[in-house]
Amino acid sequence: MVAMEVHTICDDVENCQFIVKPEDVNLSSTLPKIKVIGCGGTIASVGANSSTTAGYKIGLTIQELLAQLPDLSEVCQIDYEQVCNLDSKEMNEEYLMKVYACISRNLQKYDGFVITHGTDTITESSFFLELTLDFSCPIVLTGSMKPASALSSDSMMNLYSSFIVASSPASKNRGTLIVMNDQITSGFYANKTNANSIDSFNVRQGYLGNFVNNELHYYYPNNKPIGIPNFRLNVDITSLDKKDNVYENILPNVVILYAHQGFNCDLVKLVEPHYSGIVIATMGAGSLPDSVNDYLKTLNKPIIYSKHMDGMVPKVNIPVSDNCISAGYLTPEKARILLQLGIYSKKSHSEIRKTFHGVYGG
Repeated sequence: MVAMEVHTICDDVENCQFIVKPEDVNLSSTLPKIKVIGCGGTIASVGANSSTTAGYKIGLTIQELLAQLPDLSEVCQIDYEQVCNLDSKEMNEEYLMKVYACISRNLQKYDGFVITHGTDTITESSFFLELTLDFSCPIVLTGSMKPASALSSDSMMNLYSSFIVASSPASKNRGTLIVMNDQITSGFYANKTNANSIDSFNVRQGYLGNFVNNELHYYYPNNKPIGIPNFRLNVDITSLDKKDNVYENILPNVVILYAHQGFNCDLVKLVEPHYSGIVIATMGAGSLPDSVNDYLKTLNKPIIYSKHMDGMVPKVNIPVSDNCISAGYLTPEKARILLQLGIYSKKSHSEIRKTFHGVYGG
């Protein structure tokens, strides 16, 4: 492993940022140069004892995680930066933009990226990065379902596998990847479907490959998911100061509402003035009470009809109105991100509809 001097700008392990100088990487080596971005999560957590698998705390920096890995000096060069160190429930626009900026300013310097991340929102981050970065190199996100301190924790194997994947030329031009439990999934399609199991990610479109005994096996040729638009963000990617607010309030506010028996317009009317768009996790495949549909059609803002289960929302199941748009197969969380980017790009309602249809059948 490449040794580097790392500089921290705070003493709080849950919110600190480490700055790594670009010259720390030996650019003359022929080995792939991999940038590791630490964001925290269960993979960086420590429990009260080795049998603790809940109620743990963030306690390890990316530097400490890397120190536990087997020797990778013949696989790749490793450089690392701690963008944040937090539970992924705290991942917000500011931190996500910092990850985006970190990758953007380093795309030409490295052959691949590994991001350690909490699994609760890892699919949102992978989806966002897929839509906003123009890249061909491997961008691998990984985490764990058990803290690093637990018996038979999946943390180190997931991280080790991620370096193998990120270092392989076979991983290029596949979009963002999530590597966990010896499986390689598309970061665009993957969804977390179990809150406790190590085998927690469901991919209806199928796994891209797997990892067995230090060997990487892909099932399909190199291809990114179809229909992916690229949204260009007008942000300052050079800022490294955690205390500034350069990455706040860039994207418009979009809220997700959860429909249920008795769902009515009251909650919609309460939140509508404060948000630029609304995503509704509907009942079934786009079902909402007629009174709610009638009200939503009167709003001068995009309304995305998603669902809180498997399957898709057919266009014929939603009201015929310029502002009412089907999310197709997208989960509410991913629909929210796509809508944020569409509004940010000043797309009209019809243009947003075309974007959803092109991405995922909306």
